[in-house]
Amino acid sequence: MVAALFLTGRSLLKCRMSGVKATQRLCSSFSSGRHRVNGVDLYYEQTGEGKHAVLLIPGALGSTQTDFGPQLKSLNKERFTVVGWDPRGYGRSRPPHRDFPPDFFERDAKDAVDLMETLGFGRFSLLGWSDGGITALIAAAMKPQLIDKMVVWGSNAFVSQDDLKLYNMVRDVSKWSERMRRPMEEVYGAEAFAKTWESWVDGIAQFAHRPGGSICVEHLPLISCPTLIIHGEKDPMVPSFHPHYLHKHIKGSRLHLMPEGKHNLHLRYAEEFNKLVEDFLEESPDYFSTPNN
Repeated sequence: MVAALFLTGRSLLKCRMSGVKATQRLCSSFSSGRHRVNGVDLYYEQTGEGKHAVLLIPGALGSTQTDFGPQLKSLNKERFTVVGWDPRGYGRSRPPHRDFPPDFFERDAKDAVDLMETLGFGRFSLLGWSDGGITALIAAAMKPQLIDKMVVWGSNAFVSQDDLKLYNMVRDVSKWSERMRRPMEEVYGAEAFAKTWESWVDGIAQFAHRPGGSICVEHLPLISCPTLIIHGEKDPMVPSFHPHYLHKHIKGSRLHLMPEGKHNLHLRYAEEFNKLVEDFLEESPDYFSTPNN
């Protein structure tokens, strides 16, 4: 879940796509800009010319430039049209200042779906990392008629007491190494990053007070699209019971374990991850006729 923290400074800098101006077409298959969606100007980047549209949803305080460099660069441009975006209050979708009301995941899910419709995509697939995976789960449940397939990793449907301890351990960014702080401070500024991160910890912790710690447990039975759950077995932030819970409660889902993967497995093992995702997105829906492969 804590996507930003467990990216090393080096990985973040490698993934950063700096210097891209809004509403600027860089080549025949890359564009970026902002669209007014639900009262907010949302920043997006779009690459590729394929018929299969895919939306990338970043993690906590994450953005297109920090979270999905290898996917925007290397996912097949002929088969897919890939869209990255910055959720409201994150990255280049500021203002507004980011807040975390009880329905912030539902709000992000609505923004994500409405942005894709604004961009002209009638149906699309979702790739959600960490918090972005939670957003994807909710979007797939809310708008099943729009979602082709879904891939989530580093995500959870509820907050346990163990999770709560992990979140509180990373609350104070002044205790992080400079290498870990710097890339996010470059995006937000040191003071704004520290305050927004503390707000995120409080925002995610509020779910622990709900019955069963539910973030989106009630949404899982409503998901009908083919779903791939990926989990790094060395993920220090998302215990293995979370992906197994998702697999059990999302009908027809598939669980793929990466033995050496950590929280940022799509960055550390980008080639393997991208191949896995591409193969999944192109598989016949008939594969998923057998529940929980």
